[in-house]
Amino acid sequence: MKNSNKSTADYDFIIVGGGSAGAVMASRLSENISKKILLIEGGNAYPAWDYPDAISSADNPGGDAAHNWGFQSEPTSYGNKIDLPRGKVLGGSSAINGAVALRARPEDFKKWNLQGWSFEEMLPYFKKLEKSDSGDKELHGFDGPLPVRQLLRSDLTSVQRAFVDSTINIGYKAVEDFDSAQANGVGPYRMNVVNGVRVNTGMAYLSNEVRERKNLTILSQSIADRVLFNGTKAIGILLANGEEFLANEIILSGGTYGSAAVLLRSGIGPKSQLEKLGIPLIAELPVGENVKDHPFHYAAFALHKEMVETKSPPIAAKLWTSAFDSSELDIHITATHLFPDEYSPTQMGFVLGVAVTTPLSKGKVWIETKDPNINPKVDLNFLDDKEDTRRMIEGAKIARRIAAAAPFSKFIHSEIAPGITVQTDQELEVAIKQNIASYAHPTSSAPMGDLNSKEAVVDLQGRVHQVESLRVVDASIFPDIISAATNITVIAVAEKIAEKIAQQNG
Repeated sequence: MKNSNKSTADYDFIIVGGGSAGAVMASRLSENISKKILLIEGGNAYPAWDYPDAISSADNPGGDAAHNWGFQSEPTSYGNKIDLPRGKVLGGSSAINGAVALRARPEDFKKWNLQGWSFEEMLPYFKKLEKSDSGDKELHGFDGPLPVRQLLRSDLTSVQRAFVDSTINIGYKAVEDFDSAQANGVGPYRMNVVNGVRVNTGMAYLSNEVRERKNLTILSQSIADRVLFNGTKAIGILLANGEEFLANEIILSGGTYGSAAVLLRSGIGPKSQLEKLGIPLIAELPVGENVKDHPFHYAAFALHKEMVETKSPPIAAKLWTSAFDSSELDIHITATHLFPDEYSPTQMGFVLGVAVTTPLSKGKVWIETKDPNINPKVDLNFLDDKEDTRRMIEGAKIARRIAAAAPFSKFIHSEIAPGITVQTDQELEVAIKQNIASYAHPTSSAPMGDLNSKEAVVDLQGRVHQVESLRVVDASIFPDIISAATNITVIAVAEKIAEKIAQQNG
């Protein structure tokens, strides 16, 4: 790996953001030794297997403040701001997430309804990224960069095993592999964790060997301000410190919030918003106007402390099901030890995290300043759609039914949230909305679609409409949110687009 101190340099590709997508793009595009690649990362670039414990430990989802961009939502109607963790480090949010290694479902890609983006067409890239320890060879990959392990019952904590057993006892099926065709039920996760280490894309794709490639430059602790244009052709990147770097093609991989902010500062977005800030318009496109995320409700319980022998792994099992007997897997309940014990009367807490995985409500991301050091504004507009609210209430009821069933019920001392005084649907709705959280799976601030689409910002290869030599490759280009955690699908999307670029560049 080389670090550059030049004020200008010529590259074939500049990639902005070294996260779940950017690390993949940098790794794959630099396989062609004739191409010069610059990867710009806002956070630190630690050696591949020497990340600090706050990042590397799978027992610490969310990381720490030093490796977080610090996004917060605008206040909800109840006045609370929602923390929106995003990883600020090489590896991006894959370095601070729950390390859940699940894919989008075939039904998710049917909703996308884009040529070339069916599940069948994505499957080779899901397999390409994966180094699985088990599973069906028709479904899983065994030679990819990212190690994926299917957790077993023996890997679960006693509380998580009781959760699984109680969920089965109230009528749900056991699931062995949530990536298989039959995923409606309960069981352990597939996870990208090795010996307790969360393997992020900065490790898996940007190994120390990859970083030594002479054609790859990684510039860390560098904030991208905006894309430089010659007319409507992207020609480079301006950093917040005033440095400029020029390239034949620019690829934004800053995530749903970060990429949108760079596009907006660059003059790509809603005309009225840019005019207010005095930003010259390059292309009028609906950047930031169709954001989605999974709303998250904490059903929290106090446990009998003496019955809990370990809290590791903190995340290991879930129920994935339908709220109202539809074919859509729209409710997710994950059994986690991620509860601050000081808030439990027994000094031991447990959370059944309830999420609506196919939300209809749309939020927004926008900027109110040209300053690249100030985070964009985010309003996720959670549960604005009544159907989302109805499904979330049902999810909270399912969580309670599981908690009331044996053997899980034996571990429970009392319900902390929403609390036993909250019983009616109306009371549940208020309690959920007062404390709504994010599952940290934001997508769709720059959706893929045809040029004549009212929502599309990029084409089916991530190329920004109305301009040249500029792409976006990350979760922001999802035309709709998927019903699973986003990380694995982001990696697969990057694999697919990187392959296409490599084919086009010889």
